[in-house]
Amino acid sequence: MDNATSDVQSPPELGVAVAQFAPGADTAANLEAMRALALTAVDRGARLVVFPEYSSHFTEPLGPDFVRAAESLDGPFVRAVGALASELGVHIVAGLIERADDATHVHNTIVALSPRGELVARYRKQHLYDAFGASESRWLAAGDLDEPETFDVGGVRVGMQTCYDIRFPEVTRRIADAGAELVLVPAEWVRGPLKEAHWRTLLTARALENTVYVVAADHVPPTGVGASMIIDPMGVELATLGEKTGVALAWISAERLAAVRRVNPSLALRRYRVLPR
Repeated sequence: MDNATSDVQSPPELGVAVAQFAPGADTAANLEAMRALALTAVDRGARLVVFPEYSSHFTEPLGPDFVRAAESLDGPFVRAVGALASELGVHIVAGLIERADDATHVHNTIVALSPRGELVARYRKQHLYDAFGASESRWLAAGDLDEPETFDVGGVRVGMQTCYDIRFPEVTRRIADAGAELVLVPAEWVRGPLKEAHWRTLLTARALENTVYVVAADHVPPTGVGASMIIDPMGVELATLGEKTGVALAWISAERLAAVRRVNPSLALRRYRVLPR
């Protein structure tokens, strides 16, 4: 009788998928594209599917059509995403253009829908992209600096931010302080000189310095860089997409997170806190 034993890995705890595509002005067509990608993700084992910023509507350049396309959080786009999440039995996160109090501006908002189709968290973009020649503040209203909203998926605490906010380390730090172990970054990261290098560097830095998983979903070309990715708390790219529409999946492990935080207890050792300005 062979008494030899072998190491048996713990099963993965949470399948997370990042889905990238190029949203357009037709919201119904965007939802159809999201449905196809979500079905692929779920077929591969995902329990959380993350779509880009502006999944509801996008045209280039930013302009008055964004105001016309804005919806409320109980509007048709959020209801449709909630119905898809309920049908597939997963959490779905996506960006939409949300109506603001000022009729001439909108919010760039990320929503999380549960497997019951319920809105469980939302995030309004806090730092507007008035950089690299763009002027988002002409049409967008910045979100309030509220306490981060988080939600639970399979025992993992999840937080959200979006796109340009990733250039501000304090945003992710506040989300980590709220208990997030996984940070989602739906984006419309515009192409340009060195922009893809910035994207990868910033996302990896946010994962490393906060010892969290980061899942980032971008638009594909011609506007976005694509390169959606899933990064672990040690900065390892677990899954990365190129420039084509598609889905990538990775497994989020609470055991891995705890091991990294034992080796690198940077959150416990830090001597500063983040305060809104």
